[in-house]
Amino acid sequence: MKKISAVLITFNEEEKIQRALRSLKPVSDEIIVVDSYSLDGTVETCRRYTDRVFSRAWEGYREQKQFATDQASHDWILSLDGDEMLSPQLTQELLEWKEEGCSRRGYYLPRKTFFMGRWIEHTTWYPDWQLRLFEKSSGRWEGGRIHESVKVIGPTGQFKGEIYHHTYASFSEYLEQLERFSALTARDHFDRGDRARWAHFLLHPPTIFLTNYLIRWGFLDGMPGLAVSLLAAVST
Repeated sequence: MKKISAVLITFNEEEKIQRALRSLKPVSDEIIVVDSYSLDGTVETCRRYTDRVFSRAWEGYREQKQFATDQASHDWILSLDGDEMLSPQLTQELLEWKEEGCSRRGYYLPRKTFFMGRWIEHTTWYPDWQLRLFEKSSGRWEGGRIHESVKVIGPTGQFKGEIYHHTYASFSEYLEQLERFSALTARDHFDRGDRARWAHFLLHPPTIFLTNYLIRWGFLDGMPGLAVSLLAAVST
């Protein structure tokens, strides 16, 4: 049987982290949490589920997740964010997968986001494929200030079961994160030598909106679909 080390990074996730930890318990052989000195009860909540809780100053998403991965005792890593959880279907798939042979080095899991009171099932938000299950010796975290991801050497596969993403508690919280993440992304582009031109401002936002709202059927998600499409354009 394959053994899984679940890894999470946290900061002030007291209201959401228990949902993630509870969903990981049936499939994980250990849970590793790297916390960036939370000011709420996050650490105390995590310690009810695992004794492998590390406190580490924030150095960036990539660095924190790589540190968490390096602490793992087992060959397979399952990475989850504090505001995510495994769906029942994904839990069952993982339990069956642990009993089977394996020729892959990593697996992409579809992620579904709950936003403005409903699940978003269209736009570029769904299916939001994430490489979150990987062999420790074959994968490493890469990326810039945000949008970190695992780079795996070797063949990959996919699961059908979803990660549930219980994201922003309010619309204002989403706007705050949009401002923060778009600024960090812009800094990454600037450091690589990219520069914005007037054509980018004129063409990219409407293209992103139309892609989300029409081509990816965001209109079927009602007002939340319209909001996601508009805000994607604003972020761009």
